[in-house]
Amino acid sequence: MGGAFCLAIVRFRMKNSNSGFTLIELLIVIAIIGILAAVAIPYYQGYTIRAKLVEVENAMAMVGSAVSTYRLDQESWPNCATKNEVINSLGVGLGAVDRISDISVINGVITVTVRNIHPMVDGKTITLTPDAKPDGSFSWNWGWSADFPLHLRQRQTH
Repeated sequence: MGGAFCLAIVRFRMKNSNSGFTLIELLIVIAIIGILAAVAIPYYQGYTIRAKLVEVENAMAMVGSAVSTYRLDQESWPNCATKNEVINSLGVGLGAVDRISDISVINGVITVTVRNIHPMVDGKTITLTPDAKPDGSFSWNWGWSADFPLHLRQRQTH
């Protein structure tokens, strides 16, 4: 009789046990997912902004190469006040770069106004300034407008 009684207790417990999660367990899981999302979304936005800025900086570096070539060939800095002049005078293809609203090259200094990235950086400027050395060589220094967010300033020298 002892074995039959134990079997009856096991069957009773199986009938009364609920499968699934309790409400408190589900609420805890939802809270954890919410906390993770609150942390992850700003990081994701920061990475997408940086990636778009890299596109602008790469276009500026390409213009910098063209300016360097012009300087070596002509022994003077080019002066191109508009995006069309930069494209036509220096032979740089910037038509596909839609993150640049305006670009100019004045006395070798490349200045770009950013657009279509994020309200935090749209309308701000990035500059690429040549630093001439006594031996005739030069390097490039990056600069940003004063209101450009510090945490998004990526490059230091080129």
